[in-house]
Amino acid sequence: MSPLKYLQGYAPALQAQVAQLLADGKLGELLQRKYPDTHEVRSDKALFDYTNELKARHMRNAPPLNLVRFDAKLKILQHALGTHTRAPQQQGQKLKMRREIRVASLFREAPAEFLKMIVVHELAHIKEAEHDKAFYALCHHMAPDYAQLEFDTRVWLTWKESVE
Repeated sequence: MSPLKYLQGYAPALQAQVAQLLADGKLGELLQRKYPDTHEVRSDKALFDYTNELKARHMRNAPPLNLVRFDAKLKILQHALGTHTRAPQQQGQKLKMRREIRVASLFREAPAEFLKMIVVHELAHIKEAEHDKAFYALCHHMAPDYAQLEFDTRVWLTWKESVE
């Protein structure tokens, strides 16, 4: 598998630049300088609160979340960094939708901005199922620098995988 598997959709020039930094052993240092701040979101409860705070700030009319948690199996089994699910739930005569967000456990130790990018991405799926123009517009509404954060998160994942 390609060492730049997280960057496959990006321009060859960007991929070459990341590959060179990786080969020179400078990628980790560059990321550390650019994103020195970690976050305090370590528990599932803290992640639930963090996610609901972002949701309340940017998506007031969105339906409530039933569960938000870190999931150690995500990256391994589904090659995903986060997931969102909607499942019908019967309560007597009422049919309600159960909404869950799971974030890969490796984001417990990620820079604060990368956790925000993953949470914003999964929150956007509450309103927009597909990765289309409306989806990315919502992501940019919640995080104006979303595109850069997504790219940098992919670069961080590339670096992280190379040192493991």
